[in-house]
Amino acid sequence: MEDVLDESVSEEDLRKFERRYHDSLAQGTVTHVIQFEYAWCLIRSKYPTDVKRGIFLLEDLSKGENESGKRDCIYYLAIGNAKIKEYSKALGYTKVLLQVEPGNRQVQTLKHTIEKRMEREGLKGMAIIGGAALALGSLIGFGVALARK
Repeated sequence: MEDVLDESVSEEDLRKFERRYHDSLAQGTVTHVIQFEYAWCLIRSKYPTDVKRGIFLLEDLSKGENESGKRDCIYYLAIGNAKIKEYSKALGYTKVLLQVEPGNRQVQTLKHTIEKRMEREGLKGMAIIGGAALALGSLIGFGVALARK
């Protein structure tokens, strides 16, 4: 599942779906499928601004009346938010899906992967804070030692 959060779409595919979406938008013929496919590509982009646009499009779709695509929108909203490190939102989406489909292994695995990333990055953050505190403590100790001389 880690690879789902790390995979990226090719620039060629992204541009192809972007053109298709914008052409349909200009003609006023954007369908749920066209918007979803473009959002899906944006979610898989390596650029956070693209991922955020994909999230916006998926949020729009998930509010619509097309019930059949809501599950996929919510699933990719979880992935998109995890990719931009909005882990609380990502977990919220997985919890929504698991309320409806408690036995869904794909969503359970995604939830576990997000939790692992949160933990890993949280520990990394704590290590950085701990390292800074250690460095500051060392500097203060060094300053006190110099002041005593």
